[in-house]
Amino acid sequence: MATYRDSKCRLCRREGAKLFLKGDRCYTGKCAFEKRPAAPGVHGAGRKKVSEYGLQLREKQKTKRIYGVQEGQFRKYYEMADRMKGITGENMLSLLERRLDNVVYRMGVGASRAQARQLVNHAHFSVNGRTVNVPSYIVKAGDVIAVKENRKKDKYFEQIKAMKVGNMPKWLEFDPEKLEGKVLALPTREDIDSQIAEHMIVELYSK
Repeated sequence: MATYRDSKCRLCRREGAKLFLKGDRCYTGKCAFEKRPAAPGVHGAGRKKVSEYGLQLREKQKTKRIYGVQEGQFRKYYEMADRMKGITGENMLSLLERRLDNVVYRMGVGASRAQARQLVNHAHFSVNGRTVNVPSYIVKAGDVIAVKENRKKDKYFEQIKAMKVGNMPKWLEFDPEKLEGKVLALPTREDIDSQIAEHMIVELYSK
């Protein structure tokens, strides 16, 4: 997957919303979006009215950037969702939420999805006892995600053990002492707090 190497704060400014790409920094006064919410570039503050297509495109780009996926992979999620029973947009968001890197982030082990993706890439986790180093791995209800035994004494994970469990999504549970979590159920639209208008993405791809 191609790697975005420019400032992540520019992405938030371009989409006109906080995407929480830099972890704890996004919750402080140092957040670039708080200081300069206008789109980057000389003409960022004076952009004209956006067309319907433009709004749909921006919604797709925003969602891709929130979950850290590229166009080809994102399109595959849409196609998978379209073949599933139910509402296509909601199915797509559920698939994105079930990515292993997102699950690690939602459990609070990674401060951001990017950090969680790096931890997964470095083979720190197992799913149902088997090492998985693919961030796009889709978890299922009942799956147990755990830090591998030979990694639990790493300084980073020792700090995780001492943390308090925050606002955990109801479809997940995580035990910081055991460094182990479980997928209790598949996420529904009500479980996803990201401000995404998924119907606009479906309309864009349906054209």
